Amino acid sequence: MSKKAKMSGSVVAGFPSPAEQYQEPPLDLNELLVKRPAATYFVRVEGDSMVGAGIRDGDLLVVDRSLRPADGDVIIASVDGDFTVKTLRLGKREGGKGKGEIRLEPANAKYQPIILKSGQELDYFGKVTACIHQLK
Repeated sequence: MSKKAKMSGSVVAGFPSPAEQYQEPPLDLNELLVKRPAATYFVRVEGDSMVGAGIRDGDLLVVDRSLRPADGDVIIASVDGDFTVKTLRLGKREGGKGKGEIRLEPANAKYQPIILKSGQELDYFGKVTACIHQLK
């Protein structure tokens, strides 16, 4: 018999709800957060470069490798062999032809964006679909 945490509905951050006795079926975080199990990974965050996006040191990221990256997505990528989590920004060339600038932007003013230069290797690992963190 598998034990699952029980979901007991929503909570109001004010006065108690009259429906507080109602309980929903057990909550399965895999069912809630993992859409494609074969392509999903959990990655632990080290560092504070994405705090402005709600991603803190020690958080657990849910990463889906099957999703194609798009401008504005928070992604896991490897730049010259070093893994990082950043927001992907895809610039367009004038006239709209060809590839433009690729930037990996942090969400913390203490850090500079990574602007890919010719000859640098960028490997896309996956799109961050959720962030799990504990209250401190």
